[in-house]
Formats: sequence, C-alpha cells, structure tokens
Amino acid sequence: MRHLHRPHNDNVFVAAIDPRIRLLAAILLLTLVVSSGASGFPWLVAGICLPAALLSGMRLRVLLLRLLHPLFIATVILALKAFMGTGESFALLDAVGYTVTAYRAGLQEGLLIVSRILGAVSVAVLLSQVMTFTETMAALAWLRAPRGLVEVSLFAWRALFMLYDDAGVVYTAQKNRLGYCGLRRGISSFGAMAGMLTIRAFDSSHSMTTAMTQRGYDGTLPLMRASRLSLFQLAGLALFSLAATIAWKLQN
Repeated sequence: MRHLHRPHNDNVFVAAIDPRIRLLAAILLLTLVVSSGASGFPWLVAGICLPAALLSGMRLRVLLLRLLHPLFIATVILALKAFMGTGESFALLDAVGYTVTAYRAGLQEGLLIVSRILGAVSVAVLLSQVMTFTETMAALAWLRAPRGLVEVSLFAWRALFMLYDDAGVVYTAQKNRLGYCGLRRGISSFGAMAGMLTIRAFDSSHSMTTAMTQRGYDGTLPLMRASRLSLFQLAGLALFSLAATIAWKLQN
C-alpha cells in the first residue's frame, strides 16, 4: 500500500519525461507485443522492461509477486496448448518407462501466447513503477478516455485506502478480543468485518459524492489540459516509436 500511495516519482530521469509520453509509449509497446506474430519481440520487450523496473527502484520481491499470477496463467495455457492440441506429436519426456507426448504445433502456439503475456505484463509493471496513479489518470483524461472510467477509477482509488484503514482498525479490535483464536471464530470474525466494510463503503461513497457535488465537481480532470507537449518530448516519442516499430518488423 505504501508503494501504491507514492505522491511523486523519485527517479529524476523518469520525472523529466512527461506522463503523457510515458503512457503513449506504453500503449505503443502493448500494441506491438499483442500483434506480434513471433515470440522474439515480446521476449525482447520483457528482457528490457523487467530490468528497467528494477533499476527504477522496484524491489525484486515486489517484482516476483507481480509476476506470480501471470506466470501461473501462462503455464496453464502452455500446458493446455501442448497436451490438448492436434497435429504431429512427439515425446517430450521419456524416463523410467513413462512417456509424455506433446503436440508440436500446440507447443509453438503456447510459447507464442506465453511470450505475449510476459511481454505485455512487463510493460504494465514498468509503467506502474514509473507513473503514479494521479499521473496515469491525468494522462488518460488528456487522451479523452471515457469520463466514466476516469471517474470510477478515482473514486475506487480513494475508497481503497479508506477501506484499508477501516479494515485495519476492525481487524485489530477483533484480534484483541480473541476473534481469530480458532478457525470457526476466525471465519465468523472475517465475515463480520466484510459486512461492516461493505456498509461503510456505501456510506462513504454517498458522503463523497455529496461533498464533491457541493464543491462544483463536474466529472472532468483538467490537470494536463492546459499544458502542451514540448517538441523535444514529441521528438523523443517519435524516435522511440520508430525504433520499436523497426524491431517489431524485423522479428515478424
């Protein structure tokens, strides 16, 4: 939660790049990775973005935790493609009289999907490290993203920390009263806490909506509407786009 609540970027080099440029570059990389017909370019993107996230200040433990779910999904997809496909089969493992066969075409398709998943996830991980939530929402508003998406995301972001604090208070009170001394009592206490947080979430959303309406909120986020992108930033984005497109073209 402390990592998510960063008010600004600590890296001087990253802070010098406009958030809109960072978002546009990430969108370009995601598009190229997803549309790649070979696995070379996605692996290249993953090999650059993941070390860049570590160099930007992300801890190795945090990086591994963020990659855990995508790696599990990629492993399941690879297994389904390799062992439940069609076409020519081959012996993947032959030991102690036990043979494991896989389908060659399915294995190739699975490896391509895995490379796309890890390439796209690496871009998202790096973007989350070099951009705060406020910068992301402001850049999306500047790109004319649907107003409902930006508004709901802002409300959810605010409610996330409010519910986190409330959950900590309720959990501490329940624990001090031996609410988690057994499995049965622990499940009952957790259910009571979940119900209490749900009621508080509805009450907080109503109070927040009333307060923001009274202060003239109209659903817009004008943080970057008045600022223009410099020619230097645009030139850097053009060079990056050209280099990424050339690399994608050579791999495909």
